[in-house]
Amino acid sequence: MNNAHLRAWLTLYFTPQLGPKGLSRLLTVDHPLHLLSYSAKQLMALGLNSKQVDYLRHPSKTQLDTCFHWLESGDDHHIIIRDDPNYPALLQQISAAPPVLFVKGKLKALSQPQIGIVGSRNASVDGRQSAGYFARQLTAQGVTVTSGLALGIDGYAHDGALHAGGNTIAVLGAGLKHIYPARHKGLAQRIAEQGALVSEFHPDAKPIAAHFPRRNRIISGLSLGVLVVEAAERSGSLITARYATEQNREVFVVPGLIDNPLARGSNQLIRQGACLVQNVEDILSELNPLLNWANKVEIPQQTLRFAENEAKEELPFPLLLANVGNKPTPVDILADRTNIPVHEVMMQILELELLGHVVAVSGGYIRKGRG
Repeated sequence: MNNAHLRAWLTLYFTPQLGPKGLSRLLTVDHPLHLLSYSAKQLMALGLNSKQVDYLRHPSKTQLDTCFHWLESGDDHHIIIRDDPNYPALLQQISAAPPVLFVKGKLKALSQPQIGIVGSRNASVDGRQSAGYFARQLTAQGVTVTSGLALGIDGYAHDGALHAGGNTIAVLGAGLKHIYPARHKGLAQRIAEQGALVSEFHPDAKPIAAHFPRRNRIISGLSLGVLVVEAAERSGSLITARYATEQNREVFVVPGLIDNPLARGSNQLIRQGACLVQNVEDILSELNPLLNWANKVEIPQQTLRFAENEAKEELPFPLLLANVGNKPTPVDILADRTNIPVHEVMMQILELELLGHVVAVSGGYIRKGRG
């Protein structure tokens, strides 16, 4: 793909108030390169307003140059458009598919069979453990785990896939130069090295509320099905589940206790017909016709490689970890014990939590697993 071709696509994509559906409509008329040569009268005849026509005639050089500068700033930076062979086939099928995707990481991860895992940002201990469990088990079957990089369930799903040595994809609600939430920058870097970060937004775009529902349709659009681990009554995860239903994707739900407010949305999905799951086999059996590639995955070897890597891995933040025991310890107490500033303790303890060494419980943190 040459620069003129990509520049034409980006110009259409950034046209004010056009959006994916409007751009798709224009693409049924002509190729982007040809559309840019249309006269103002011809463009108006296609239903564009004066502001849109003016932009097409005089696109923002700064906006376009920023995209090309980002593209050239890393070997793992990619911009793929709807007519690119690397564009994910499943995503092509959805209504209002993003015409442009910015990708940091491995392009091949986008073409792998995927399951989306979503859930509450304020997840319970059980919810976080379930997210990690399903992510690890799906990865062992050769499935890529896709989520939204949010706190809670999303982060634990990504981390579980990474620790199992598999692929994971994070779809962002901001440009790839603005990792959100900021505390997941380290996690995002690990994802880019082992899978991919994806966004439909300009690299400089900051996270705003309107971006996240748009992000959710991409999570479900990339996936064969979506697993909801925990969702409250007004959870953003329910938006992802709704998109999945509209896109003819399967919706799977881990059931929760009836008195758990974090499970009310999840349980409601089950009442509406979503598939209740208790283990990964429940997902695989439902999707078996689409998952015949899984038989080719050499699971024992993959597990062995992971075990060997873990044996060689040094535990992070040993001073802080040595001061976390079997009884809940608050952050301020940990700071006193280690003489580490509170803000630094919070950053380190989050990393330890994502790596599975500690668990947040009522009253502080306790030690877990390999920790």
